[in-house]
Amino acid sequence: MGTGLFVTGTDTEVGKTCCSLGLMVCLQQAGYRVAAMKPVASGCQRTTAGLRNEDALLLSQCASVSLDYPQVNPYPLAPPIAPHIAAATAGIEIQPTVIKAVFDSLSTLADRVVVEGIGGWAVPINGKQTMADLAVLLDLPVVLVVGLRLGCLNHALLTAEAISRAGLPFGGWIANSIESTKLAWEKENIEALRERLPAPLLGTVPYLSRPVPGKVAAFLDKELCIAAVQRDADKGSCFKGGELSK
Repeated sequence: MGTGLFVTGTDTEVGKTCCSLGLMVCLQQAGYRVAAMKPVASGCQRTTAGLRNEDALLLSQCASVSLDYPQVNPYPLAPPIAPHIAAATAGIEIQPTVIKAVFDSLSTLADRVVVEGIGGWAVPINGKQTMADLAVLLDLPVVLVVGLRLGCLNHALLTAEAISRAGLPFGGWIANSIESTKLAWEKENIEALRERLPAPLLGTVPYLSRPVPGKVAAFLDKELCIAAVQRDADKGSCFKGGELSK
């Protein structure tokens, strides 16, 4: 069975791609061959080769193996709206089993697969299922990207509770500065989450105008990132207060 990470966020536009690229580099520096997926992407651009998503292309460029675009983004959608609505307008139904089949294929090509979700944890992807259902199907440790802005404490804590209810390993979280103007009382907000989230802080990423993978990775704790991806080796364990506990 292939292993990897499922990257979710406290909301849309919180830097999931930026942090996914950093995680990929950390795993590559540890000697892993790494592939990546952004299974569902809305707001794709029409090109001569078909619909293409900028984030998915960045993930593909950072991968250790050469991938065809549909392997990275099996469901590209044109309208920049909620994925289940974008898919419906295109006459498509997003099927998690299709995404799982692509993931399994990638797992034969790479040691680890980083899967970036769309929007937040509970975003609908069809009439009945959400990104959370996809995460459960893939059965991967989850990394939560916390966009540092007003309201992030509530969003992060609620998402952590939902991850726990889903029964998935919570591999860690990343504090990501998403605005050029630093959040007021940023350190205090991060500390509040360190005290309350049942997983370690993998790193604090400052605002970057461009998501350069190596630069992002420099702000992450490589050992903790490796530990996060290894959570799938023992699904019965979890992080409590930043320490691993049975």
